[in-house]
Amino acid sequence: MTPRRLVAVLPCLLVAALAAPGPGAAAKLPPLPRHWPHRLQLGLTDGPGGASALRRSVPFGFRYQYLAGGVNTGQGWATWNTGGTFVDMYVSESAHAHVIPVFSYYMIRQSLPGSNDGDEPRAVLSNLRNKATMRAWFADVKLFMKRAGRFPHTRVVLQVEPDMWGYGEQAAHGDRASTVPVAVDSSGSGAARGLPDDMRGLARAVVRLRNRLAPSVILGYHASDWGTGVDFAANDPSLPETDALGKRAGRFYRSLGAKFDVTFTDWSDRDVGFKRAILGEGPDAWWDAADRARAVHFIHTYSRRARQRVVVWQIPVGNTVMRAMNNTWGHYQDNHVQWLLGASGRSHLNALMNAGGLAFLFGGGADGTTCACDAQHDGVTNPAPIDGNTRPSYSADDDGGYLRHQARAYYKVGALKLP
Repeated sequence: MTPRRLVAVLPCLLVAALAAPGPGAAAKLPPLPRHWPHRLQLGLTDGPGGASALRRSVPFGFRYQYLAGGVNTGQGWATWNTGGTFVDMYVSESAHAHVIPVFSYYMIRQSLPGSNDGDEPRAVLSNLRNKATMRAWFADVKLFMKRAGRFPHTRVVLQVEPDMWGYGEQAAHGDRASTVPVAVDSSGSGAARGLPDDMRGLARAVVRLRNRLAPSVILGYHASDWGTGVDFAANDPSLPETDALGKRAGRFYRSLGAKFDVTFTDWSDRDVGFKRAILGEGPDAWWDAADRARAVHFIHTYSRRARQRVVVWQIPVGNTVMRAMNNTWGHYQDNHVQWLLGASGRSHLNALMNAGGLAFLFGGGADGTTCACDAQHDGVTNPAPIDGNTRPSYSADDDGGYLRHQARAYYKVGALKLP
């Protein structure tokens, strides 16, 4: 079956209808987060030591790095360099290269004892109830804040626990964070003293630590579109149903009673070609015009209900343009990049900005997904086209150099001003 490619005109019409409901729509947007750039920036996953080269290739506004490994395993980010100075080095080199560092703090899933449980939602929720685990978790967050607090004049973004909030939202009753038990005050952590033993207390403890130790850090919540129990990309809800899901997601965030600066969300963490070849998914894994419309609509509704602007994060890097993309390991196809940065990209970006979108960060969420780098160490590749992907590679990047090429073009024309 032919992949569900995008017809350029139809998505534009759908997105315009959703994201621009009328004059003054932009005025209803939440304010920009403090210290946030005033133009729509792109970002890319980028490991330590890569900031200068990244910035030379494309004037990206952001680079992001996972902090992972678990808080009580002896392998967490705090052990990567003495005393947690991994953060210092990543922030320093980012500032030197004039790019904003984003840390994706992903620790609770890999912490003990839940890391031994193959059921991820159950593992995360049980770790949240474990007093010893949460005491270590709060100490780990405190260490991050201490390290980041050493850079009071540098913009640093911390995205707190992608997926965790979504599992909490799924477990909640009536979209209320107070119904999700978490060992907060009962953990014995001084950072959490006096706060309720539920997900509200967890969120408030993170904000408290930021305010006390690193007030310049931009704090990011994560809203998973599947947190309501309905994955809009997989279940294809109608637009009114999508609107209801966005309101529910916003209601859960507001029930935390904690003020984050920005919300992150993700559309997919793996290329469609990867999902089909490795995970066995069918052709419906391809995003079409209706999927795009739902994504924009969800951001629009959530942003206004939660009073948060939204960063779309970990966008798959694959494309269906370059010959390098032949659906082999590291060279899997997808269509998100060309929708955002292709021929009609600026109209799509404008629609997303008016919906509440702030930035778009690209990168794969698993080994073998496509990288905007030569992760496969196979140099410039131009295998025979498989379905019309006839453009020769621009570089040795595993995506054929398409993302960097299109990102350079975006910045050359001029980054869009945020409404």
